[in-house]
Amino acid sequence: MLVNVVIICLGFAGLIWGADKFVFGASAFARNVGIPPLVIGLTIVAFGTSAPEIFSSAASALAGEPELAIGNAVGSNIFNLGIALGVALVIKPITPPRSLARKELPALMLVSVLCGLLMMNLYIGVWDALALIAVVSFFIIYLFSRKRSQPADAECDDDDEIPDDVSTGKALTWLILGLALLIVSAEYLVEASISVAGLLGVSSGIIGLTLVALGTSLPELAATVTCALRGHHELAVGNIIGSNVLNILVVLPFPGLLAASYFDSNLFYRDYVAMMVMTILLLAISYPAIRARRQLGRSSGIAFIMLYLAWFGIMYYQIH
Repeated sequence: MLVNVVIICLGFAGLIWGADKFVFGASAFARNVGIPPLVIGLTIVAFGTSAPEIFSSAASALAGEPELAIGNAVGSNIFNLGIALGVALVIKPITPPRSLARKELPALMLVSVLCGLLMMNLYIGVWDALALIAVVSFFIIYLFSRKRSQPADAECDDDDEIPDDVSTGKALTWLILGLALLIVSAEYLVEASISVAGLLGVSSGIIGLTLVALGTSLPELAATVTCALRGHHELAVGNIIGSNVLNILVVLPFPGLLAASYFDSNLFYRDYVAMMVMTILLLAISYPAIRARRQLGRSSGIAFIMLYLAWFGIMYYQIH
């Protein structure tokens, strides 16, 4: 057990560090070969914080453990809202920007409802995965069309995150190293997680919902708290919403494409429902705050944390 726990911790570290270096190398290489900063920002840089979930989900599906992949996607969304956003709000209240009401919040609700419709039959298959891929393709096209219609100076935010003083050789080295570390870390993390599930006598879905979801969501927790402390309110909330949308649209298709099968009903009736309750709470408190131009305070953060603890308590009670 101890060896598996050490491997899991090293796997988390490898995923997070590998994602950072992969994005660094890929962004620098793309800039050096003349790809516009707009394209890099909407693809490679945006990929960064969701890379751990994506690679661990792919490795889970390839290992024949679709429940681990599904649990990772849903559990990461629950953690992002219940803990990452909840802790950030407790540390410092956040003023939600008006843009959330027009774009990000409707997109999150739409994608979450779609996820529920696809999971209702307790089966994730190829057609479900293709439906999610079609939606993410639409979002990418929509984002590109909106960005291209903005003034040129609106691209500066993306441009700031892309390194401009790295040689092509060094960029390729970091890109290959980061990608290799992502693949190896994901494989060992999944193997160790499956072993831990067997030793504890619980399903791989439970491990995906808790241990794997927590570890792969650490970048979102760190980014959200940092943005809140620095007063970057739009980034703090937008990071959570964007990550949750990507977890559904990009992470969830892997079990459908690589290991289509039925899954434990608790993943829908308990875990998806918990995710939706937190999502609805986010909308319910955000829209009035946006209209009144007031902050989401510490009481909102405590509410999210309490919901997470209630969900975790129900899950713990059911498996014992």
